[in-house]
Amino acid sequence: MRSAAPELARSTLDAAPDAMVLIDSAGIIRFVNRRVSTLFGYSHDELVGRHVELLMPERFQDRHVHHRGDYGRNMRTRLMDQSLPLFGRRRDGSEFPVEISLSPIEQQDDELLIAAAIRDVTDRKLIEAELIAARAASEEARRGAESAQAAAEQAREMADQANRSKSRFLATASHDLRQPLQSLALLNGILRLAPLDAQSAEAVMQQEQAIGTMSRLLNAFLDISKLESGAVKPEPADFAVATILDPLRREFAGVAADKGLSLEMDAPAIRLHTDPALLEQVLRNLVSNAIKYTRRGSIALRCLRATESLVRLEVIDTGAGIPADQISRIYDEFYQVGVPANSSHDGYGLGLAIVKRIVALLGLTLEVSSQVGVGSVFTLYAPAATGQPPAAPDASDTARPHGGLAAPRANLRVLLVEDDSAVLDAIRMLLRAEGYHVTAAGSLAEALEAAHAGIDLLMTDYHLSHGQTGTQVISTVRQALGAPLKSVLITGDTSTEIRDLPRDPHLRIASKPLTAEAMLSLLDELISSD
Repeated sequence: MRSAAPELARSTLDAAPDAMVLIDSAGIIRFVNRRVSTLFGYSHDELVGRHVELLMPERFQDRHVHHRGDYGRNMRTRLMDQSLPLFGRRRDGSEFPVEISLSPIEQQDDELLIAAAIRDVTDRKLIEAELIAARAASEEARRGAESAQAAAEQAREMADQANRSKSRFLATASHDLRQPLQSLALLNGILRLAPLDAQSAEAVMQQEQAIGTMSRLLNAFLDISKLESGAVKPEPADFAVATILDPLRREFAGVAADKGLSLEMDAPAIRLHTDPALLEQVLRNLVSNAIKYTRRGSIALRCLRATESLVRLEVIDTGAGIPADQISRIYDEFYQVGVPANSSHDGYGLGLAIVKRIVALLGLTLEVSSQVGVGSVFTLYAPAATGQPPAAPDASDTARPHGGLAAPRANLRVLLVEDDSAVLDAIRMLLRAEGYHVTAAGSLAEALEAAHAGIDLLMTDYHLSHGQTGTQVISTVRQALGAPLKSVLITGDTSTEIRDLPRDPHLRIASKPLTAEAMLSLLDELISSD
C-alpha cells in the first residue's frame, strides 16, 4: 500500500479544483496538474522544466523574479499580496485575473519546493466591479436627494440596488469560495486515510492546517459582510444559558488544556431572552480571544443575575491585558494588541470586530476593563427571560435505542447530487473508499432517473444549476419513491433561508467546508437514527 502513496497524491492533486504548480527555488516548474492545462492552454510537457514566469504577462515577469527571491528568504503558507493586480497569461496571449496561494514543501534531500494554487477570479472581479459601481451610484444619488423629493426616491432605489448587489455578491462569495475549500478539505481527508511516508504525511498535515486557516478567515470575512449588509436578522427567544455554555465548554476545554490553562464556565439555572445563536457567537469569540492572549493562569465565563430584568455574562482572563490607550481600538478590523501590522501572527484581528457588530444588532451592552500584566474582563449585559420555562420532556418520548449502522456500508446505495465536478469527484472518492456504493447526478432530472434504480440515502448540494435547489431534489425524490428517504443537505449558504427550513428527523444539514471525518460521522449518525 505504501508504494501507492505517490500515485494517490498525484491523483488527488489532479482532482483539485485549482490549478496546482510546483516550482523549485530557481523558479523552474517541476509539476502541474490537469487544471493548469485547462486554465492556461499549455500541455503538461510544454510547462515542466520552464520558468514559472511563462504563466504571467511579460510586464510582471521581472518584478516577479524579485518577489520570488523575497519569498525564498521568508517562506510560509500565505496568499500573494492582494494589493497588487495578479494576472495569468494563457498560451494564446490572453490575460485573466487570478488569486494565488503559496505553500513551501520540504523534500527529503533538503530541497525546498513551492506549491502554488492558482484560481481564475474573473467572475468575482466582475461582481466586485458591479458592487463598487452600485455603491458609487447610491452615494451620488443620496447627496442629490437632499435637494428634491424626486432625487430622494432615486436615492432609495439606488440604495436598494446596492443592497441587492451586495446580497448577490455575498451569496456568490459564500457558495463559490466554499466550493473549492470543500473539495480541498475532502481530498485532504482522503490522503490522510492512506498510508503515507513521513515526508508526505507532514505535507498533508501542513495542507490541513492551511485549509483550516483559509476556512476560518473566510467565515470571519463573510460574517462581517453579512452584518454590515443587514443580511443577519436576530431571532430572539427564551432559552436556558446552559444550552450555549455547555457546547462552548466542550469546544474550548481541549484548546485551553493544550496551553496549560484552566477553563471555568458556570451554567446556573438562568434563562435569557435574545438570539441564542448570535449570543453564542459573541461568547465564542470572546473566549477564543481570551485563550489567545493568555499564556498562563485561567479563563472563566460566568453568568450572574445583575437585576430583575438583566443578566451579566463575564469573560475573565489572566492574560497580557490591554493598555488604556488601546482599548478604544480593539474592535477595529485587523487590529491586534501588541502585534505590529503586516506581521505573521495568530489570527486576523476580526473576532472583536464581529462581536461589536452583533452586540449592536442585538441591542446589548458590552463593557471591558483591563490591567496590563493582570488580565481583562469583558462584561455583557443581556435581557432575562420573562416567560416560564417549558416542562421537561418525558424521557420515554425522547429515548432512542442505541445501535450500529442500519446496514453495512458496502450495501448502502448513496445518490450524490452535485453540479460542481471537483466537489462531486472528491465526495465520491471519499465515500467509495469507505465502502459506499455511489451513483452521481448533476440535476433534478438525473436524480429522479437514478433514484428509480434504488437508493438508500440521498446526499445533495443546496445550490444547483438553473435555479434548482437541494430541497427541491429531496422533496421530489421522496415523493417519487413514496418514502421519507434519509437525506443530507450540504450548503455554503448561511442565510436565514437555511435556518428557517422545517425540522425533519430524516434530514441532516451540513455547512461547507465539511471535513472528511465530519462527513463520515454525519452519515453514520443519520444511518443509525430511527
